[in-house]
This record gives sequence, structure tokens and C-alpha cells, in this order.
Amino acid sequence: MISLVPGANASVASAQVIVTVSYKPLSGADIDISAFVLAADGKVRGDQDMCFFGQKEVCGGAVQITDTASGRSTFTLDLSRLEAAVDRVALTATVHENKASFSSVSQLSVALSSGVEAVIPTTGMVETALILGEFYRRQGAWKFRCVAQGFSGGLEPLAKHFGVEVASPAAEPVVAPTQAPAPVVPPAQSTVSLRKITLDKTRSTISLEKPGAGFGEIKVNLNWNKASTGKRGFFGSLKNDAIDLDVGCLYELQDGKKGAVQALGNSFGNLQGEPFIQLMGDDRSGSVSDGEWLHINGKQWQQMKQILVFAFIYDGAPNWKETDGIVTIHIPGQPPIEVKLNEEGGRYGMCAIALLENDNGAVKVSRRVDFHKGHSDMDRAYHWGMRWAAGSK
Repeated sequence: MISLVPGANASVASAQVIVTVSYKPLSGADIDISAFVLAADGKVRGDQDMCFFGQKEVCGGAVQITDTASGRSTFTLDLSRLEAAVDRVALTATVHENKASFSSVSQLSVALSSGVEAVIPTTGMVETALILGEFYRRQGAWKFRCVAQGFSGGLEPLAKHFGVEVASPAAEPVVAPTQAPAPVVPPAQSTVSLRKITLDKTRSTISLEKPGAGFGEIKVNLNWNKASTGKRGFFGSLKNDAIDLDVGCLYELQDGKKGAVQALGNSFGNLQGEPFIQLMGDDRSGSVSDGEWLHINGKQWQQMKQILVFAFIYDGAPNWKETDGIVTIHIPGQPPIEVKLNEEGGRYGMCAIALLENDNGAVKVSRRVDFHKGHSDMDRAYHWGMRWAAGSK
């Protein structure tokens, strides 16, 4: 193992590299790991050069995030596939919403599959964003350097350092209470929102205006800690190491049709026809690193009235805090919206997570995170009015 200190570098033995960024998680603050593909001037060429939670694959898959979990993010890089115009790939870490500085992170490191490791010294760091390290070209070959450069202002100065103009919170696409003329936005090298919107008890609702081209394909992701902790209760009761947590939804169309999309009963839905919602598979083994996905045909949003996204524990006694479950709603052109399932306990196996409503053409997203004994109890609580029978998958 080659250990690097800040400023030190090492040769990269293979063009195919797996990079693992490991850190000690913070209580009450998320850490986001990203990669920026840079030209010779140290700037991105456009939005397509940023690999982050809202865009997990860039450069035709030559740089991609392949796994994320509490305390770890993994990237795969194929340096041989990068264009000649690409001079560097920088790896970064930011504390979401500047809720803590990196001095609170007791362990932070970057490990390459080739046997190179960079341990980032965080003692006394007041910064909330860091360039951890970078791959760079040197005389026709690739090398890796430990950088450990901090930015006190967090994400925004870090992004601007790479030539990215970060959309301010005021510029996020929230429905305005009154009509106003659209502001004139000057051209910029790159304008993109790298911000996540977290719905919690302090901010439980957001409305997103329908763009002129429509919403496109809305993707709802459920990800969770799939490994057994060895504790009693929910995880201890499982017969294997995988956790079977399922995502689904109740839907109501504008014409009054109602139903459910879920793996239970093999009701996987249809993206192109009614209900214009589809569950993209059912991960029972825990082998799919990015969890389960519901896709919603946003081009047909005018046909929809409301969608209640839920998750349920298919086996074992519920322990939602230990699932580390997160639902993230991805709408093209909008910042990701996330709702965490482990903020509250909940002693029932069914969790209503978020309600998506058609609000005069806008998508109104409301955090719920309330718990129910099962489908019929949740149905009654939300006045859906459907009949339920026992099912299996």
C-alpha cells in the first residue's frame, strides 16, 4: 500500500480504477462526494462534466458513481476512455448545507484499487468543502495526487473554482405566489443546481413549476442499508443477510381511476399506458447497489391527480431507524428532492413517505413519513377508498 500525504503523488498502474472515498459519518449532516472532469484550464466544459448525486455517470460511463452508502462512496474510472481534452478528474467532498466543518469528520480517506491511499488530515479544518485528490495527465501517463484543499464557503466556492455557476436557493424552481415577469439570466459557462432539497419537519413541502418542455421522466429511488447489523429485532429476525424493503405507490388519475403499483401481487404498472407509472424490478437480494426505482411518465402529468409513495418491510419486525432508508425524487432540470425514513421510529411495517399532487400543472411534493399496520390502514388514513386482499410476491 502506497500512502500519500497532501501534495504527494503516485503513478496510476491501470487505466481502469476503482476509487473508494471513506469517511466517518456526521450526526445531523450529510457528506456528498462528487467528481469534476476538467480541461487543461482547470474548468469543466459544461454540466456534462460533473459526476454527483444528480448525475451519476458522465463521459459515456468513463466516470461514474457505482455505490453510495453511509460513510462510503465508490467511483469507477476508465481513464483510457477520456477525451484528449480532459486533463484532470478531481474528487471532492462537501458537507450538505454547511451544517458542520470537516474538523468534525474524524476519518476521511481516498483508496485506489491499485493500492494507493490518501488519508486527508481533518484536524482543525474549518472548511465545509474539500478537493480530496485528483487524477492528472503527466507525459502521456496518468498519476494521482493527494490535494486536501479546502473552501470555507462550502459547495458554491468549490464549484465556482471549477467554472460552475451554482444556482442560488432563490433561483430554485419554486412556484411563485404571484405572477411576475421572468428574470433575464445572463449567459454563463455552466448553470446547474448542485443543491439537494431535503424535506423534513422544518420544510415539508415544495412545488415545482412545469417547464415548457414538460417534466420528462420522473424517477423515484428508494435506497437503504441492505446488510444485517447482527442486532435483535428486525435485522436479527431475517433468515439471510439481505433486507427486503419495497417501494410502491397509490395513484389516482384525473378521471377517478385508482390503483397501486408495487411488487406485491406483481402490480408493476405501465410507463407508456395507464397508470403511466412503473416499478423497475424488485430487489429482494440486496445485490442492486442503487436500490429500487419507480418511474413516472411526466409527459402524462396532466392525466394524474395524486401519487402517494410508500415503502414497506416485507419481512421481520419493523425498525425503520436502522434501515437508513432514503427516498430521492429526480425530476429532469430540478434539484433532487430527498426524504429520510430513519428520522422517526415507527413500529409498523408500512410507511407513507411522500405525496405528489398535480397542483394546476405543478408537481407539489409533501413529506409524510407516517406509519401504518398495512395497506388497508394507510388507505383509510388517506381516504383512497380501495379494497385490499392478502397478496404475495
